[in-house]
Amino acid sequence: MNRAMRYVVCTSFAVALFSIVAVAHAQSPFDGTWRVNPASAKFTPKPFTSYTSQGWFHCVSCEPPFDVAADGQDHTVTGHAFSTVSVTLVDPHTIKFVYKKDGKITGDEVDTVSPDGKIMTSVTSNYPANGQVTHATAKLKRVGVLSPGVHATSGNWQVLNFIDTENDLLFTFKSNGDEFTMTDPTGDSYTAKFDGADYPYKGSYGVNGVSLKKIDAHTIEETDKRDGTVVSVTKMTVSPNGKSMTIVAHDPRNDTTSTFIATKK
Repeated sequence: MNRAMRYVVCTSFAVALFSIVAVAHAQSPFDGTWRVNPASAKFTPKPFTSYTSQGWFHCVSCEPPFDVAADGQDHTVTGHAFSTVSVTLVDPHTIKFVYKKDGKITGDEVDTVSPDGKIMTSVTSNYPANGQVTHATAKLKRVGVLSPGVHATSGNWQVLNFIDTENDLLFTFKSNGDEFTMTDPTGDSYTAKFDGADYPYKGSYGVNGVSLKKIDAHTIEETDKRDGTVVSVTKMTVSPNGKSMTIVAHDPRNDTTSTFIATKK
């Protein structure tokens, strides 16, 4: 899947989605264009936690965690794909985030909780550095109960499902000798060898280094880094008939794992 579903932001809830990654093999069966099926997604059962109280937003499950005033102004954060975030309390059930990198908007998010407080809809937009804008919508369910004195979007949330812009679901692999190239419609790309060394990752706010390792003829492991820190490790396995690929994405920072199925176009 495209980087928009893994690195645009460490949003309050999109982080559970945005750890999806794509890897590749130096020969066919990996070569070609693939599409992730959103209906195939199996997200980590570990809930994502944040809360807003007394005018402050606290992202407990973000890596690293951060606390900023919910006053609609840009506030500096460190260690993320974005350098500033603004948090606005739209109404008692809705909160909005805008993420920027060096003054440029990289993404935004609007989270709205249902009247009964049990379901939250998270609508996100990704503004890639060199690609097309994409949009995604996720449904999340509350785990536990809402504490008193906090905004309705606060608490523990578990991702149920998502839908996404078509370009955000596509990625293409191409082999050339001992090199492998990944591209996608939102402008992300890399060319790397399967030697475990770090290579440049281009077009992403959240990743700037990648290494590849061949597990066997049908399985590859990709490790993605931001400024030297591992942000995801993904294992991809192509089926014997070459028509489908199982993607298992693990974020070692918070020990969460999600699984997706992609099919070759």
